[in-house]
Amino acid sequence: MNYDKIYIKDLEVFAKHGVFPEENVLGQKFVISAVLYTSTREAGKTDDLTKSIHYGEVSRFIHDFVEKNTWKLLETVAERLAWELLLQTQGLEKVCLEIKKPWAPVGLPLKTVSVEIERGWHTAYIALGSNLGDKEANLRLGVEGLRATRGCQVLDVSDFLVTEPYGGVEQDDFLNGAMKIRTLLTPHELLERLHELEREAKRERLVRWGPRTLDLDILLYDDLILDEEELHIPHLEMHKRDFVLKPLCQIAPYVRHPVYNRTAEELLAASKLL
Repeated sequence: MNYDKIYIKDLEVFAKHGVFPEENVLGQKFVISAVLYTSTREAGKTDDLTKSIHYGEVSRFIHDFVEKNTWKLLETVAERLAWELLLQTQGLEKVCLEIKKPWAPVGLPLKTVSVEIERGWHTAYIALGSNLGDKEANLRLGVEGLRATRGCQVLDVSDFLVTEPYGGVEQDDFLNGAMKIRTLLTPHELLERLHELEREAKRERLVRWGPRTLDLDILLYDDLILDEEELHIPHLEMHKRDFVLKPLCQIAPYVRHPVYNRTAEELLAASKLL
């Protein structure tokens, strides 16, 4: 999606960030620029500031946040500031920050050093499954665990469906579902958070395709295609599994698989022919 942009350029802040102890005591000038990605369409049509992002308020937030905190690295200043801006600013989908340090103590003549980062919200779809203990309670733990995770917003949750076990291991029926989230976490950070929630549900990985209290899998993450030993996005076999596709179709029938270029509805119809 193409967003509109609001620019804040060269905001000066006197703050106490640096590797050397004297920098944390004496302080120095930092110069900050931000590009705010949002939609200005409604504000432009209505001339109503509440329909856009108030750059004056954002500038004050940047100034106060950078001034009141102390970190060693510019990278940390940029990361923490981007995170807070995205969490606190209504309508902000992505932000590009550049933080300059004009008088960096490197012992050489230079104009400035800077760090520039781009961060934003991502859309992910998560599959849930359980066939041990209180199955519904286990799935609710997964949903509420993500809802309580800073940097994650649960947008929609499917019904929980009873499905037969997959993989040939003799075991009880599963309860399966799917949810749609917005997240600031990277795919690997999100995977680690899902593993934490599985551990909270006393998940044990003893038998492949075996019974489990809680199974949480990343199905899709934006349009990302990722193939690593520990993480595959899209999920490798989601297009074959009706117990994944049925709940996914409840909440996102038209979401498109980035490899097969087919919607969830189309994949579900095809899976019935396998």
